[in-house]
Amino acid sequence: MSLLVVGSVALDSIETPFASHKDVLGGSASFFSVVASALTPVRMVAVVGDDFPEEHVDFFRQREVDVEGLQRVEGRTFRWSGRYHENMVDRDTLDTQLNVFQDFKPVLPDAYRESEYIFLANIDPKLQLQVLEQVRNPKFVACDTMNFWLQGETLESFRKVLASTHAVFVNDEEARLLSGEHNLVKAAAAIRKMGVERVIVKRGDAGAQLHDDDGIFIAPAFPLEGVADPTGAGDSFAGGFVSYIANRGRLDGATLRQAMVFGTATASFSVEAFSLDRFKTLDLPQVLDRCAKYGELVRFDPISL
Repeated sequence: MSLLVVGSVALDSIETPFASHKDVLGGSASFFSVVASALTPVRMVAVVGDDFPEEHVDFFRQREVDVEGLQRVEGRTFRWSGRYHENMVDRDTLDTQLNVFQDFKPVLPDAYRESEYIFLANIDPKLQLQVLEQVRNPKFVACDTMNFWLQGETLESFRKVLASTHAVFVNDEEARLLSGEHNLVKAAAAIRKMGVERVIVKRGDAGAQLHDDDGIFIAPAFPLEGVADPTGAGDSFAGGFVSYIANRGRLDGATLRQAMVFGTATASFSVEAFSLDRFKTLDLPQVLDRCAKYGELVRFDPISL
């Protein structure tokens, strides 16, 4: 099996009501690949500047992430800065510097073109289409997006991406913006009519919803005593979800629902520390143990009166 992710690798500066960290490892491809590598080999395509710390590349390698597709070019690495509110859900973007990411062109090494499982992280839909043109015969393609791309010319490009993928990850706001429907059930149904088979709605601390031919499956968020940094939780969820499917090699209803739970578990670990620090000590048995505990939280006997 082979899993390809195309997205961003960034240096984030994050403030919460409890702590702040400057220039820590971030980016969609970073979170996704580190999480997914626990279950399957991962190939990363992204771009960084000549200021990007080599220790982060070494961390990717330690997690057995193939970084042949990680381009290092002259200039500064993509940077994002944000401040979280007291509720640790809402946040304000303080600064965004695209830097070398502004001219990013995803060029896949030849071996990457045979990847069976693909995750197109939150990048310009035109670049997502360029990736799809380079891969040969994938078994499963999932994509992510953001509200910035869901308007004007880029919206038309994203509709083309949807028609070429098997699953899309959106949050509440994106689902409503893309579909024109406020109700999330109606929104997911409208998005599916655009050509994508499965819609996964990420709802932050409210969990996630899977909408497909089998109906709706709801995965509540795993309850935690505290949250250190929510950044990257959505990409960690996607990393768990897609890597579980790749590991199992199936797309039946039971596997997809298990993937939702596995993704929920990996996302819950992500928020327990800043950046990707929690994954430096996390192992697969710990994730599986949390999945088991999650099962106990939602299990109940049939109700009879």
